[in-house]
Amino acid sequence: MKSIKKLSFVFTALLVTSLTFAQSTSDFFSKSETFFKANVKDGRVTYKAIKENPAALNELLEMASEISVSKDNPAEYQSFWINGYNLLVIDGIVKNYPIKSPLDKPGFFDKHKNEIGGERITLNDIENKLLRKNFPTEARFHFVLVCGGLGCPPIIGEAYVPNKLDEQLERQTKLALNDTEFIKVNKNKVKISQIFEWYKGDFEHGGTVTDFINKYKTDRLPEKAKVSYYPYDWTLNEAK
Repeated sequence: MKSIKKLSFVFTALLVTSLTFAQSTSDFFSKSETFFKANVKDGRVTYKAIKENPAALNELLEMASEISVSKDNPAEYQSFWINGYNLLVIDGIVKNYPIKSPLDKPGFFDKHKNEIGGERITLNDIENKLLRKNFPTEARFHFVLVCGGLGCPPIIGEAYVPNKLDEQLERQTKLALNDTEFIKVNKNKVKISQIFEWYKGDFEHGGTVTDFINKYKTDRLPEKAKVSYYPYDWTLNEAK
């Protein structure tokens, strides 16, 4: 009888824990959606307004610090860490605001550790160890992880969520690669973001960088295009 009661207690505890994590994740995505809708304007962030009233951001990050996600559920895992990355970038900028660029704060990406997902981790580790390393063929991450600079593809006014993640990744990749300021074509001369230089291997699964771009670009790059890289713009992506 005692064994049955013990097993029942363990099962109930595991069930409560599972439901708590699931509910926290659901709440996190919902509250993230509200936050991004309120604070993103035309691909830029209202840092000044968030600085003046950081309660919603602080609540989100406190919630995120206690959430646990597993790679066994890739869509949930990726959605959580994409949103988490973007929120932590915003938080880092807000804490140092006013600031002209995230690079004005030494160690912004590679030294400062954040409490999130039950870990103490840097922004670079979220991008490179949790996302790129675990999902090495998913190059579309580069169009949804927003570093706070204008050189990044624009941040969107919505949260990334598991049931729409693939569509969101696809949409943002197409948006970036059809932006004439992101892919600059002048006859057979093409200038592309340094993202393609820094992470070249990510775009070469099954083809070349040009093949990857043409997969999403409505007007394909010219044949025998001379491709070069334009300097990355680290100017803050602030909504005025």
